[in-house]
Amino acid sequence: MLVDSHCHLDFPDFAEERAAIVARAREAGISRMVTISTRVKCFQQILEIVDVFPDVYCSVGTHPHNAAEELDIGAEDLVRLAGHPKVVAIGEAGLDYHYDYGPRDAQAQGFRAHIAAARETGLPLVIHARSADEDMEAILVKETGKGAFPFILHCFSSGRRLAEVGIELGGYVSFSGILTFKNSADLRSIAADVPHERLLVETDAPYLAPVPHRGKRNEPAFVTHTAAVLAQTLGVSAEEIAKITTDNFFRLFKKMPRPIGQGA
Repeated sequence: MLVDSHCHLDFPDFAEERAAIVARAREAGISRMVTISTRVKCFQQILEIVDVFPDVYCSVGTHPHNAAEELDIGAEDLVRLAGHPKVVAIGEAGLDYHYDYGPRDAQAQGFRAHIAAARETGLPLVIHARSADEDMEAILVKETGKGAFPFILHCFSSGRRLAEVGIELGGYVSFSGILTFKNSADLRSIAADVPHERLLVETDAPYLAPVPHRGKRNEPAFVTHTAAVLAQTLGVSAEEIAKITTDNFFRLFKKMPRPIGQGA
């Protein structure tokens, strides 16, 4: 059993065959999928999806690219929306200085609102961090000083220092298909040093399809390929990495029920 801790089933890429994509994930042994919110103002579309598929859950939040559009949405709004039974996380939110689609001050303001919501609800904050390691570290350290909150550094592709700081602060680190790319030796080296109890896998579908599907549209079933490379990187079996990452997932995503018959 595996879990795709981060995908975007509401994106137009999947509109024509969403049911088939979920079915393929089930056939591949993916027991749970979390479809991640990028705009709170489109949250109803996500709820319509999770209401259809019993094994699909979701988050609520605003991607840093869209931060300036949703500064009117505060922590209290996120907390209220997170009361839905199938909302199991806050985000994704964070800092993206690679594209800089959102003004940096707006990204930081939105990020802090999401942190406050994660702290209040106890739901994990899905953090997007790209080309912003120093500012991300500074905010995480300062905000943790105000009170700890659960979080995951999703689709990790940052430097070793941010991984180490995230782990020290109690966070988890999730690896996507980037881990399988030929030029990702440094990333695999970082993954090898992450404590086993803090590891997760994801697709970030429809983006970043792993080898052997690189360059194609990604989908939740392909998380098996990322898990296989992570197992090789750690020197463990596929079965062991499935157990490690799945147990970690349910420990972090506490609101998510385990499938019947699947104990810890």
